[in-house]
Amino acid sequence: MAKRPDHRGIIDLRPIRMERSFPTAAPGSVLLSAGGTVVLCTASITESLPPWMKAATKEQDTVSGWLTAEYRMHPASTSPRSERRDRPDGRATEIQRLIGRSLRAVVDLELLGPRTVAIDCDVLKADGGTRTLSITGAFIALVEAVVSWNENSPYEIPLPFLKDSVAAVSVGILAGEPRIDLCYLEDVDAEVDMNVVMTGTGRFVEIQGTGEEATFSESELHEMLRLAKLGISRLTQLQKETLGTLWRFG
Repeated sequence: MAKRPDHRGIIDLRPIRMERSFPTAAPGSVLLSAGGTVVLCTASITESLPPWMKAATKEQDTVSGWLTAEYRMHPASTSPRSERRDRPDGRATEIQRLIGRSLRAVVDLELLGPRTVAIDCDVLKADGGTRTLSITGAFIALVEAVVSWNENSPYEIPLPFLKDSVAAVSVGILAGEPRIDLCYLEDVDAEVDMNVVMTGTGRFVEIQGTGEEATFSESELHEMLRLAKLGISRLTQLQKETLGTLWRFG
């Protein structure tokens, strides 16, 4: 068994901290760190719909809401400093679409009503796993934002709007060995890299797996998915502990 850069076992997540209600103007926020990766996730709700959706729903009796996500890396999240961008590049666009899909999989947009939830994930420090940590944190911010909305608005969002929890983790193969929650040094050398998104009840939302100049077998795939399920079970428990009395998912 090869040693990992941070001396973890192959089934061990990096040390994770979740600080809910991090000071922002958003009704839902959480600052997360996993090893050297730090991400700030916020959720905001507005009484409006995107223009494209207004046109699409104009003739309908029931108007569904929408959930969208944005993902950015702070210029100083990497070394050397990256250039600040007004618009997301191709990688950021792909990641924010993944975050949006992952959260929409566990919400009922019809119960949301004619409102838009905006998720913002800002990477303050990058050391691998930024997209998966963003999904895990975005769900916490979303729950907090909905509860805050219901406490401060005469028009409540029914809590069954939140059908399940969702979290994500990276897995991969390095030196022929499946590992979970890859840090940057592992990610750049991984023979196989995979991101797994799952609900708290154990259903898959999305699996992104790539052989980096390599291939992987069915048995290796099963082992990576087994590790991912273990990791997401732990992340779900951390989400539950962080949300405390706001947790309503069993």
